[in-house]
Amino acid sequence: MSVPAFSIVGRGKAGRALAQAWGSRIALLSHDETPVTEWVLLAVPDAAIAAQAARFPGHCVHLSGSLDLDDVPCAHPLTSFGAQADDWRGTPLALTGAVPQFITDAFVELGFVPFVLPREHKALYHAVAVLACAHSATLWLGAQALLAEAGVTLPGAGLRPLVEITVRKIFEQGASARTGPFVRGDQATIQRDAAALPPAWREVFLKLGVL
Repeated sequence: MSVPAFSIVGRGKAGRALAQAWGSRIALLSHDETPVTEWVLLAVPDAAIAAQAARFPGHCVHLSGSLDLDDVPCAHPLTSFGAQADDWRGTPLALTGAVPQFITDAFVELGFVPFVLPREHKALYHAVAVLACAHSATLWLGAQALLAEAGVTLPGAGLRPLVEITVRKIFEQGASARTGPFVRGDQATIQRDAAALPPAWREVFLKLGVL
């Protein structure tokens, strides 16, 4: 395995997870430390990228899936990072701009699959990721909270089996995996269910159902 010749600036979840995966050969630095390597991978919040990139002109790559900066290439791993290394085999890696090959290779060693993402599609790409990940989490957590607030405790694994089988069927069957009253056109059930929800969740329930 080749030694990636760059440092990671940023001690958030992404920086720590990637540094752990690449091992002690990678220097994990805070935003105010000075790297000893020529190239730097910026694992910092979007609002801090421009200022950090100005410290390393022509020698840095950022990780933002949404932000696009002139002359600052991006390598965005399409995953949800914890603070530790994970199994990233098969995970897309969106490349925008001239990402150095040795940095791409370092990600490939961890299982990421690179592809070229045109800059004009970055915001759409990231919005879709938010819908599929963050908003899905909000829906499932919200569903649990609604039951808890009503004093309903599900036995066994609760909503987890439903979540897991739904995701599996989506990947196996695509759109045909959708089930429920909106698919069946069961308006009586839809209206009865909607009436049981608080107004904010009722609006989400009805709008998502007809998209």
